[in-house]
Amino acid sequence: MSSQYTDSPAIQSFALAGPSRHERGTVLPVRGDLAHIRLAGEVFVPHYAVPMPHKLASDCALLSAARDDAEVLGQLFEGSAFDVLDMAGGWAWGVVDGDGAVGYVALDQLTQA
Repeated sequence: MSSQYTDSPAIQSFALAGPSRHERGTVLPVRGDLAHIRLAGEVFVPHYAVPMPHKLASDCALLSAARDDAEVLGQLFEGSAFDVLDMAGGWAWGVVDGDGAVGYVALDQLTQA
């Protein structure tokens, strides 16, 4: 009786690159290392964060990266809600108004809600 070796099916690989887009066209709160806890069943990352509610202490820019010369994604106004998902190096990464734009804000622009 002879046996035949069968090649296994082609293995597919996927790369995570660029921002994650929501079906409404907005950016999802997902980075390579972290995502909003509400996305736990939809995306796979090493860590999920429960948002920490904050408010903007003054008008400021929402930035694409944690640095002063980063691309400005939008203008935020004093009193607006900002859910912080991560804090590091004087910057907060999070979501505007709970389900809005995603980006970085300087920590000194925030107060706890």
